Amino acid sequence: MKKIVVVGGGTAGWMSALVMAREWMKKGVSVSLLESPEVGIIGVGEGSTPALKLFFDALDIKEEEWMPACNATYKCGITFENWSTKPGYEQYFHPFSAALDRQSLPIFMHNVQARLRGADVHAHPDRFFISVRIARQCLVPVAPENFPFDVHYGYHFDAVLLGQFLRSKAIERGVQHHYGHVAEVKQHESGDIAALVLADGELVEADFFVDCTGFSGLLLQQTLKTPFVSYSNNLLNDAAVAMPSAIDEKIPAQTISTALKHGWAWKIPLTNRYGNGYVYSSAFCSKDEAEHELRERLGLLDADVPVRHLKMKIGRVQEHWVKNCLAVGLAQGFIEPLEATALFLVQQTVAVFTEYFSRGEFTDRYRHEFNQRINGHFDGVRDYIVTHYKTSSRTDTEYWRANTADQQDISPVMREVYSAWFAGKDLAAEVARLNIGAYYPAPSWYCIFSGMGILPDAAQVRAPSADEARFDLKALDEFLRRCTLNFSDHRAVLNNLASARRE
Repeated sequence: MKKIVVVGGGTAGWMSALVMAREWMKKGVSVSLLESPEVGIIGVGEGSTPALKLFFDALDIKEEEWMPACNATYKCGITFENWSTKPGYEQYFHPFSAALDRQSLPIFMHNVQARLRGADVHAHPDRFFISVRIARQCLVPVAPENFPFDVHYGYHFDAVLLGQFLRSKAIERGVQHHYGHVAEVKQHESGDIAALVLADGELVEADFFVDCTGFSGLLLQQTLKTPFVSYSNNLLNDAAVAMPSAIDEKIPAQTISTALKHGWAWKIPLTNRYGNGYVYSSAFCSKDEAEHELRERLGLLDADVPVRHLKMKIGRVQEHWVKNCLAVGLAQGFIEPLEATALFLVQQTVAVFTEYFSRGEFTDRYRHEFNQRINGHFDGVRDYIVTHYKTSSRTDTEYWRANTADQQDISPVMREVYSAWFAGKDLAAEVARLNIGAYYPAPSWYCIFSGMGILPDAAQVRAPSADEARFDLKALDEFLRRCTLNFSDHRAVLNNLASARRE
């Protein structure tokens, strides 16, 4: 193994190049990235999970270096609005974990289980997590040194600027960058990819190729004929429209996802603007109707703002590593960005691949195991996204009736999860038994079911027993209120980061 070529720029391509260069350049492997001047960057996904912090930490890239360059903000989780019509459950927050959850999470899970048994106790998730308070009070989830209780967090960022930043960092660290449009792909008799023929006739040879060519899947799907597994039978959305709007003086540390007539809208705060978008199903809504609904929601019906329309290919390839080619990013698959998992799946793919490829001494010894593991991540994320629709109580449009229909296809694993919840079983034990906690841990499942109000109605509950009501929630409220006092204003911290970068 002497040469790896990453085909396609954008965030997925440059992340792949950076990780592979870090792992293998010291072993004499050359890492190059070939970027087509004719293919634009989609650059719409602007949120992440806490995994992105691990990526930057592993590469020793400081927040004051990359965040101001990408207009980035902090993110504690996601508020879901109007997904449920049940009184008291019209919105809920899906938090990232925090050290203080060790105090509040057992109380939350106890109350949820008691409510499932019919006890009249508070079980809405928003009351139990420090991340909710930090996000909605426009604070930053970075604990000061004198308050040693970490809060896990992700980021919001300008995706185009992030790609540009990663490009400059990769080149700085030895990745070779070339421009050229692939006109033809040559293969060995074995079927392996031998070389790329560029539009100007140049031949680009390598031992291994990384396909980051987006939805076109030039190498893995078009050349190696790898089948695509569609998720369209249970994820109906296949299009999106995006546009910016003015940012508020206070910057919340959260994404907001609001259910609309034919899908859902995102609202993502950056330092210079809000990023807004509407993810919808073209089977129920035209692109013009979607744009009008989003503009109306934002108060921008007559405003001259840049608008982007996108088509989405929802699903994954059957195998992500085939012969001497690995697909990463949109070339390997895509799940609608309801939980901001796109970069998480990129990171998982590249991290697990470098681990297995190194362990196998640059052979395909662990290829099958790798493909199974990454498929598990895609299917696990899909199942959690599908659950947002299965637990929604909306029936106001044909779109929502189709999403919540009983005949909607769901995986066997999800049938067991749903059955366990409705039976009032210990869901944490069920998540462990089904081995799905690596995709979404038990607290996330508790949050989505209870946050959507999948609980006995107020008319069905009874007075709790002494054990069921043993926790003093007013004391918990005061504890979390006082803990929140340790966190600083979001915009002020971002301004300090920008000042540190200029210095």
